[in-house]
Order: sequence, then structure tokens, then C-alpha cells
Amino acid sequence: MTAAIRHDWSREEVEHLFALPFNDLLFQAQTVHRQYHDANAVQVSTLLSIKTGGCPEDCAYCPQAARYATGVKAEKLMSVEAVVARAQAAKDAGASRFCMGAAWRSPKDRDVAKVAEIVSAVKALGLQTCATLGMLSRPQADTLKSAGLDFYNHNIDTAPELYGDIIHTREMQDRFDTLDHVRGAGLKTCCGGIVGMGESRSQRCALLMTLANLPEHPESVPINRLVRVPGTPLEHAEDLDPFEFVRSIAVARIIMPASVVRLSAGRETMDDALQALCFAAGANSIFYGEKLLVTGNPEAERDRRLFARLGLKPMDVEVEPGTVHADILEHVHAA
Repeated sequence: MTAAIRHDWSREEVEHLFALPFNDLLFQAQTVHRQYHDANAVQVSTLLSIKTGGCPEDCAYCPQAARYATGVKAEKLMSVEAVVARAQAAKDAGASRFCMGAAWRSPKDRDVAKVAEIVSAVKALGLQTCATLGMLSRPQADTLKSAGLDFYNHNIDTAPELYGDIIHTREMQDRFDTLDHVRGAGLKTCCGGIVGMGESRSQRCALLMTLANLPEHPESVPINRLVRVPGTPLEHAEDLDPFEFVRSIAVARIIMPASVVRLSAGRETMDDALQALCFAAGANSIFYGEKLLVTGNPEAERDRRLFARLGLKPMDVEVEPGTVHADILEHVHAA
């Protein structure tokens, strides 16, 4: 029986899943995973910071916040040509999706117009595109959709009851509003959170339950393991137990069965065995390449070796007929 897509998960149900014996939880997660996905295919993305640092927000985990002394220097938005060169290199290395991040709280319309130009140029390479630029208005989301953007990333970060301890410069409702604007524009959503910020297991359950009970499940769900950056308020946070992280992946897979679950920040601290457990628990996407915004990421060659050892393959890009992506690819192939 195929697992149902639900938006009415209770906290008690999610806590029950977390509390299952480890092997039982992984078996259930792998069973659900195979109902919706190729068990041996992993979506490969590369993330580039196209505008780094100088952010006015106070997210306790983030090295790009201007108020923290983390050694990250503020940089202007990269040129179209520079971004396209990096996107081509990512494609040549095996990436199928190119994600672009800019450290804004909320971009101005002129910023969005410049990013839209970049998106169109990257899309012309045949890559899926994703952007994370902060809070968006509906017209801004429409502009990015018209440029050919596929995904918009906007994480909710943590459980509603913990949010105010991590971020003070915006409300969680602001994040929900941006997600509404993005969905309304017809963009796919990439939305997840960070674990290991001092939350309890019950609060991890609340994070995942909140994601699963959104009006639509995010097509991509990044599960980030906190990277403790010196200079940020969370630099001395206690390490999350590795098996608890795997449990988080497994529960995300069960309650959001059709979503792509991504191993995101923190993967550079995971050994191959822990990553293999995460894939067994239902993770089927990674960031690939030399940098994950401004924190380290395993080198591409290490990832290729791991894929070979586990019999994994990169997921193909899906081109939906009648979209900007399909139109661009048709034009490129004709040329």
C-alpha cells in the first residue's frame, strides 16, 4: 500500500515515529522511499553564493550576518558572466541543478531584475535553477518565474516555539508569507530547516510536522546539520548525535514521501558511513562541489567515489513540457 500524502500530521504521530527502534524506522523510511523514488538515484545540486555577506538579519547560526565577526567579507552581486562560468563548471562536474544564494533580508526590485537576468542565462545551459534571496513579494516571485526559475528556497529554520530564540529580525509568519508568494507564482518550493541548534527531540518533531502540514509539501526539503561557525551565537552548541540526525532524515522521508530530501549544510563533517545511513533513510539529494555558500562542502571527487561505492547514480533533470525550461532547451538544441 502506497503511503498517502498527508497534511494533517499530529505532533504525537511524529514523536512516535522518532521513538521507533532505529532499524524499524529505517525500514519504514526505505519502504516509503521506494514507493515514490528510485532508491539509487540522488539529485545533485551545486550552490553558489552570488552576493555574500552584509546581511542585516541576526540568525544565530549564520556567518553572513553583518553583526557577527565571522571573517566573511561583504561582496556585491556577481556579474552574469561570472555566475554562468561557475554554472557551466558545475554542470561539467555532474550537477543537474544550480542554486544561487544572495545575503539579502528582502531584495529590492532592481536586485530581483538583475537576478532574473542571471537565472535566464544559467537556465540556457540546461540546468535546473534555484534561488534563495530572502523574503519576496508576489510580483518579485512572478518576475523570477518569468525568467525561468524552477525552485525558490526559503527555510523555516526551526520549530515555531524555538524560532524566537534563534532569530529576532523577522517572524516565522514572514517566512510563511514568502512561501505563499512563491507557490502563488507557480514556483516549486525548497524549504527545510536546521537541526542541532539546541532543540529538543520534540522540537525537531515540531519542525518536521510544520513542513509536512504546509498547504503543499515542499518539492525539496533540505535538512541542515548545524555548522558551528566561530563568531556566531551558536558556535558552542552541543553536537547533535549522528543517529538522531539520521532519524530526522527518516521521519522527513515518511511524512513527506514525494519530496526530495536533501543532505545540506554539515555534510562535510559526516563520514561516508553516516552519509550512507542517510541515503538508506531516504535522503536523495546533495549539494556537490567546493562550497556551500560560505561553509565547506566535500570535494566533488570524494562524492563520486562514494556514489561508486554505494551504487548510486545522479538523478536526471526532468523537463516539463510547456515550461520556460523546455522552451530554452528546444531553442538551444535547434541552434
